[in-house]
Amino acid sequence: MKTKELLVCAGSVLLAGLVLALTGAGLAPTAAANAAAEQQEMLETLLPGGGTFTEEAYDGDDASITAVWKGQGGYVVETTVDGYAGPIRQWTGVSDAGSVTGLVIRDMEETMGLGREALTDTDFLAQFIGTTGEASVGDGVDAITGATVTSRAIARGVSSACAYVTGADVSTSATEWGG
Repeated sequence: MKTKELLVCAGSVLLAGLVLALTGAGLAPTAAANAAAEQQEMLETLLPGGGTFTEEAYDGDDASITAVWKGQGGYVVETTVDGYAGPIRQWTGVSDAGSVTGLVIRDMEETMGLGREALTDTDFLAQFIGTTGEASVGDGVDAITGATVTSRAIARGVSSACAYVTGADVSTSATEWGG
């Protein structure tokens, strides 16, 4: 009798696994469509009036630029810069004239209560709107309290995004956060 019970349990587990696998496969296109819609919405928020965005290949010298999307009237540039506790991935909207139209932190590993505040500190992020890549901490941008390295890293990412659009040199002191 125990063998029969064991076979029933094993069969139930296999059937449940099959149902889960088929459900996951069936939902994959929906998940992909939702992710694409979320990305398009974020791109439109960062570059208002950008319309349909197309991803462009980037093969330049700035290692912090990880993706570029072209929209009508500008670009959204993804940069990944080194923060205090790890990489900071951010998206910066930049008009064709080189002015920042939006900024969002997409992913970071910064310290809770300090650098991680950049995820939600709209006053800090809003300081970059309208700048043209020249903003740096202590010179037009106030750092998040206790998170100077994080703040400087974000400013560096913004400078790289603006430089991509304008062709400016990103090796200036405005983009370096050491010292």
